[in-house]
Amino acid sequence: MRPPAGQRMRRRGWLLGAMLGGLLPRGVSGQGTDGPAAAGASAVDDPVSPQRRLGFPRDHGAHPGSRIEWWYATGWLSSTGTEPQFGFQLTFFRSRTGLGGAGRFAPRQLLFAHAAITQLKPGSHRHAQRIGRWSGTDAVSGPVASTRDTLVRLGAWQFVRRDDAGRSTYGARLAAPEAGFTLDLALASTQPTLLQGDQGYSLKGPPAAPGEPAHASLYYSQPQLDAQGRVVIDGREQAVRGRAWLDHEWSDALMPAGAVGWDWIGINLLDGGALTAFVMRAGDGRALWAGGSHRPAGGAVRPFTAAEVRFTALRWWTSPATRARYPVQWRIDTPVDSFELEALLDAQELDSRGSTGAVYWEGLAELRGPGRQRAGLGYLEMTGYLGALKLG
Repeated sequence: MRPPAGQRMRRRGWLLGAMLGGLLPRGVSGQGTDGPAAAGASAVDDPVSPQRRLGFPRDHGAHPGSRIEWWYATGWLSSTGTEPQFGFQLTFFRSRTGLGGAGRFAPRQLLFAHAAITQLKPGSHRHAQRIGRWSGTDAVSGPVASTRDTLVRLGAWQFVRRDDAGRSTYGARLAAPEAGFTLDLALASTQPTLLQGDQGYSLKGPPAAPGEPAHASLYYSQPQLDAQGRVVIDGREQAVRGRAWLDHEWSDALMPAGAVGWDWIGINLLDGGALTAFVMRAGDGRALWAGGSHRPAGGAVRPFTAAEVRFTALRWWTSPATRARYPVQWRIDTPVDSFELEALLDAQELDSRGSTGAVYWEGLAELRGPGRQRAGLGYLEMTGYLGALKLG
């Protein structure tokens, strides 16, 4: 007797977890790479290092020589005006498995995708996931993560970039009938690409000793994307418009020793600026490393040092599904200002044990400045609250 689809997905996720050791939703834990680059790696996939300078459109594409990579789009949408009705998340992950010598049928590259939509009224959060093998080449059909530009495809789910007179426009199309929603969006850049860290080299832990792998990534963002398109929920189609954020990041070793997860925000500020902040967190809640950046509208990026960022939990929510306990309201201190951040819906947990093996919280949140006035809208991500996230 064939098990139900949900059970099959859980079994497949368990097998992948056993094979990979548990794939992280936005990063990896562990040190070093897992041997020579697997099939599909190319000469442009040089190591993550401070000397590496990003170049486009090539670096909009995949980097199959790195261990893990993701394209991550989030934002708010409305069918009525400027007040958000929906939050959305779409993330494509690529993982190099290190199984290049394990036989011709061993999966050298895996692709995963997560999608979620939050309805602020009546207060619902739906999510779906996909998984597939990738050959490591720019295939015409089947799963692919193009090395030339952003083109990530997994079944009927697709995320692709086109150039509009020097500006990026991303097309996001997916249908998740099992969760009752469809997203069909265009995300158009309104500002230059934001290079995180030191010209795109983003430390996630203390600088490494000579000969040791750095806990770092190559990382850029596209904040203040103009979002428009349509959403379909339970058969009801609505034209929507809003604001979005895109991250593209790749790494071989991300979290420092002792880290179990992280807390991260990407906020489109109402004044046109962009605010990023994150903390790498130990099991007892201590911050092991921190960082982020601020870019005012029309201004230069101001990276944050580890000592300049602090997250303080103010209110917690316990998931009735997993019993994981998440802070859903924070005080966030940065060199720019001190802010309060609060989830616009507490129940925005995503259980991806059918694909990447992780359970994490990812949701639309409001940033408030002095006097508790709204200063921006964006996404809060929290990982490692249901056990440490590890790879290898």
